[in-house]
Amino acid sequence: MRIGYGFDIHRTDADRPLVLGGVTIEGAPFGLAGHSDADVVIHALIDALLGALALGDIGGWFPDRDPQWAGVDSRTLLERVVGEIVRAGYRPRNVDVTVIAERPRLAPRIGAMRRSLAGLLGCPEEAVSVKATTHEGIGPLGSQEAIAAHAVALLTPVETGLSGEDTAP
Repeated sequence: MRIGYGFDIHRTDADRPLVLGGVTIEGAPFGLAGHSDADVVIHALIDALLGALALGDIGGWFPDRDPQWAGVDSRTLLERVVGEIVRAGYRPRNVDVTVIAERPRLAPRIGAMRRSLAGLLGCPEEAVSVKATTHEGIGPLGSQEAIAAHAVALLTPVETGLSGEDTAP
């Protein structure tokens, strides 16, 4: 088994939509500034997945100075990383993400984020945990200047039987 940890933070931007975990948060008062869609949930998760296999970080794979990644949907980046993990002989087994945001209230969107991430990772929704917390009004996160996310990922080797199918529970 391999375990990785990831973190990401982006400044808020009133002129952009808020995308978290591959889900556009309708009615949010702001989005996040960044070279891509600035989805801090997926970015933290990508770093956790890459870290589990010591493959570097999101900035090394998708540099913000490279115009091909400008405005990219972070789901595309996650799909590429999951493909690399599978080619390396592993698969995501379990992930746990914590989003830190004063607002909007994320509890009603957690289910949609879990479903989105499970689909992208190729694992059951029960293996994807997404939680939200505030920063209690402290610092840039507490004053709504930014949103951050922490992620942990567990990868296991793909075990194949005679049929070539993954047989791991």
